[in-house]
Amino acid sequence: MPSPYRALFAAPGSKAFSAAGLLGRMPLSMMGIGVVTMVSQLTGRYGLAGALAATIALAAAVAGPQVSRLVDQYGQRRVLRPATLISLVAAAGLLLAAHHDGPDWVLFVCCAGIGCVPSVGAMVRARWAALYRGTPRLHTAYSFESVMDEICFIFGPIISIGLSTAWFPEAGPLLAACFLAVGVFWLTEQRATEPAPHPRERSGGGTALRSAGLQVLVATFVATGAIFGAVDVVTVAFAEEEGHKAAASVVLSVYALGSCVAGVVFGLLRFAGAAERRWLLGVCAMAVSMIPLLLVGNLPFLAVALFVAGLSIAPTMITTMSLIEEHVPRAQLTEGMTWVSTGLAVGVALGSSVAGWVIDAAGARAGYGVPAVSGAVAVVVGFLGYRRLKRPAPGRGGSVGQHSEREERHVA
Repeated sequence: MPSPYRALFAAPGSKAFSAAGLLGRMPLSMMGIGVVTMVSQLTGRYGLAGALAATIALAAAVAGPQVSRLVDQYGQRRVLRPATLISLVAAAGLLLAAHHDGPDWVLFVCCAGIGCVPSVGAMVRARWAALYRGTPRLHTAYSFESVMDEICFIFGPIISIGLSTAWFPEAGPLLAACFLAVGVFWLTEQRATEPAPHPRERSGGGTALRSAGLQVLVATFVATGAIFGAVDVVTVAFAEEEGHKAAASVVLSVYALGSCVAGVVFGLLRFAGAAERRWLLGVCAMAVSMIPLLLVGNLPFLAVALFVAGLSIAPTMITTMSLIEEHVPRAQLTEGMTWVSTGLAVGVALGSSVAGWVIDAAGARAGYGVPAVSGAVAVVVGFLGYRRLKRPAPGRGGSVGQHSEREERHVA
């Protein structure tokens, strides 16, 4: 591990909460695809399977910011454990109902309950912020967490699909629930690194989404999420048209690998200047990287194009987390991070749906027009909101207090 990353773990407890966070966020990449695999195997109804996965994503998009808002007010341990228990009970109900051919409405209710799952990535990033706020190490920490996110998306779907197809249909979602339970309860057991809560009477109440800068970030990431959702669906369809549907998981893993590599390198770099300019450049790079997908003719070329496209993901996400710190009050930092994840989740659902419609109407190659258009929308929203990002909010949760300090400290 390069020395800047080794230096992160000099802080007591940092290795333990990072490991717990990795386990706790594995369900993010395993549960949805695991439910699709499980339900399609048990019932053969792909429409139902997709609707259930969308229900989980949308429920998490609604409940996630509310859970994180409570975490900011009352602390991680007091909120995450009850929220996780609700998700686990709902997951158990889903597995039992699916196994015993329960009615569809029960499946949907259980999937909505699973949506109470906390945003573990935001919880871990909040701990890093509490440790290294105001230092260059926070940039490295955010880079490390982005790499961990990509590792989850490289291996999570492969593990979930593999278990459900090779062992028994419920195996993938079951393991995802186990990861959630172990990760969250291990994380919340670590009280020494838990950020101090900010009760409503001291933080002033309200939602972090009142921040104009956060509104720009969330709106942009709805379009960005549409890129991700569309790319996933269209890639599976393209691989099927090429006669190698099983290769889709490998090609999508290459997409995540590109982001992982970029995140590692980005964390080793040091930057001066305003983070909002790097963020806008990253959004533009993500949009431009979708253009070659319109020209794909075979799976090897698609894999290369997606690897290159992935190189802009992690740097943009890392910079986004730094901008959230500048535009959201410290007492609402966890909620602010979760709102960006919510925007992504909504975008993924929209992108998946639109891409599926285009594929049915015109084929997989035409489907790559959806992420291209989504990228263009993200760029437009980013440019329109750029001025808001240049004006951090007073009393923000940022890592620095003055603009000159921000330039001196090398955040992404």
